[in-house]
Amino acid sequence: MRFPHRMQAVLVAALWGINFVVIEVGLRDLPPLVLTALRFVAAALPLVFLVPRPTARFRYVLGYGIILGVCKFGILFVAIDAGMPPGLASLVLQTQALVSVMLATAFLGERPGGTQLAGVLVGSAGIALLAVGVGGHATAIGFALTLVAAVSWALANVVVRASGETRPLSLLVWSSLVPPLPLLGLAGVVDGPRVVFDAITGMSWSAVLAVGYVGYLSTLVGWGIWNRLIGTYSVARVAPFSLLVPIFGLAAAALLLDEPITWTEIVAGAVVLVGLALVVRTPAPRGADTSAGGAPARPASTPLALPQPADTDLNAAVPAGMLTDVVGPPRSPKQAPWRPQTGRSDGERGTGS
Repeated sequence: MRFPHRMQAVLVAALWGINFVVIEVGLRDLPPLVLTALRFVAAALPLVFLVPRPTARFRYVLGYGIILGVCKFGILFVAIDAGMPPGLASLVLQTQALVSVMLATAFLGERPGGTQLAGVLVGSAGIALLAVGVGGHATAIGFALTLVAAVSWALANVVVRASGETRPLSLLVWSSLVPPLPLLGLAGVVDGPRVVFDAITGMSWSAVLAVGYVGYLSTLVGWGIWNRLIGTYSVARVAPFSLLVPIFGLAAAALLLDEPITWTEIVAGAVVLVGLALVVRTPAPRGADTSAGGAPARPASTPLALPQPADTDLNAAVPAGMLTDVVGPPRSPKQAPWRPQTGRSDGERGTGS
């Protein structure tokens, strides 16, 4: 990968690291499925009226919207609300890097080199060490749902790569029209229509700001850059950069929430960086065309074209060289205002705090 593209991937990891703190703030005022729905409403409006339609076939746009919006983020937000500590969630979610490599090998014909695969494994070991260092109690359902969210993220990466999309921003914006209605429908079933209505009409400023961050910065900017990079390089080369998300999340929690950083976390972070260095420095396979800034030639079976020049449409809103998200503190013991009073404390709900 070219150096500017590596820096863009690092920027995305930073945005997604901080995002976990923001998600925790948003869940204090909004049910998880409502927060997820509003995230994609913000991502779709008003840009859907300004950017052209995606070049990919409709099934890819629909599939991406369902897999990323309903499955990945909807399930992740529910997992955090169901007792998965946000910090631990950000760590477990990064198993998507290894799953992405395996799925790209199985469905896209990508063949990561031995050093590259070793880098993914080393980085995953660092994530496991971080999980041990962070600790925390998680409910079984919360942990299982987070693993499902990680697999959904990996599937979304494969869909982007296989779609042949040349307008990454268009794919992101138009696919964001898909999740809101299913998510709000599910929220009506789970929480009740009245709760959904009151949550949306009675949003606090902190909830509005949380929706703005997860909708515009985390989704449009973060996923816009991410999809462009996956369209330019291979999934196996881009996905491991998500291993940096927990590191940025831990740093954000330390700076913004005064959470201490332990030596275990420092050592684990160094292991992650070593693994990522192995992935990034892996030479291109023999016969690969590296004339486009180090991007290996795509397999003939993958109908993916390089992105169009930045001045061809409004997709240039994501700079051409340009859920889950992030470590947050355990949920405050104060009961969320939207949750019906049950007479049970948060500890009895198994929030992991």
